[in-house]
Amino acid sequence: MEKIALSTASLAYRDEGPKEGPPIVFANSLGTTMALWEPLLPHLPDGLRVIRYDMRGHGGSDMPDPPYSMGALVRDAEDLMDALELRDALFVGLSIGGLVAQGLATKRRDLMRGMVLSNTAAKIGTEKIWQSRIDAIRAGGLEAIADATMERWFTRTYRATPDLKTWRKLLTDTAPEGYIGCAQAISGTDFYTTTAALTLPTLVIAGSEDGATPADLVRETQGLIRGSQFQLIRRSGHLPCVEQPEAYAQALTRFMKEIGHI
Repeated sequence: MEKIALSTASLAYRDEGPKEGPPIVFANSLGTTMALWEPLLPHLPDGLRVIRYDMRGHGGSDMPDPPYSMGALVRDAEDLMDALELRDALFVGLSIGGLVAQGLATKRRDLMRGMVLSNTAAKIGTEKIWQSRIDAIRAGGLEAIADATMERWFTRTYRATPDLKTWRKLLTDTAPEGYIGCAQAISGTDFYTTTAALTLPTLVIAGSEDGATPADLVRETQGLIRGSQFQLIRRSGHLPCVEQPEAYAQALTRFMKEIGHI
C-alpha cells in the first residue's frame, strides 16, 4: 500500500498490474476500505491496471475533521487519477463510491471511459436517517450500528458464515469521525439532475437482497442515464463483490468488452 498527498487529503492506495494495462479504479463503500475488492480481484481478466484507494476518513487515508462534502470526495478521486496520470479509466464505485463516480463523471468526463454504479443511487437515504445514525455513533461508536448494518449489507445465508466477522470488524475499526464525515456527505447529496444529464457508458449493479440500497432504488437511478445497463446479482446484498465475486467479475468483464476497454 502506498500513500499520496493530494490537494486536501492524503489517500492510501494500491496501483497493481501492468502500467500500460487498461485502468480500472475502485472506490469503496462507507465503513469499508480497499479490502472490499479483494474477493473480486482473482476473478478479473489478466492485464488490467487495478487502482484501489481508501475513501478519506477510512483505512489508511487521512481523516480531516468532518463534515465532508461530496465535492471534496469527488476531488480526492480526481486528484488521485491526475497524480497517477490516468485517462479513459473504468471507474467502479459502490454505495458512496457510486456517488463519487456520478460526481466525477459530471466534473471530469475525460478521466472515464465508462463507469459502474454498484449498489448506489442518485440520492441515498434522507437527512433524518443519516442524522439518526450519526447520533447513534456519537453515543456508542460504530458498535452501536454494527449489527443493523450487517443485516442491511448481507444476506441471511452469508450472515451465518464465519466470514461475517471480517466485515463487521472492518466496520467497527473505522474511525467514527471518518464515518460521520462521509455520512454527512451522503446526506447532503442529490444527483438526480446532474446524473440524468450523463451520457457515458454505464453499468448499474444491484443486489437482489440489498437492505441499504434496494434493487428498485438502484434501478431508478439506472433509468436516469440514457443507454445504461442494469445487472441484478442474485443471492447478494449490499456488497455483491464480496458475496458473489465471480458473478460480479463476469458482469464487469462483459461490460469492459462491450465498451472496448479490454
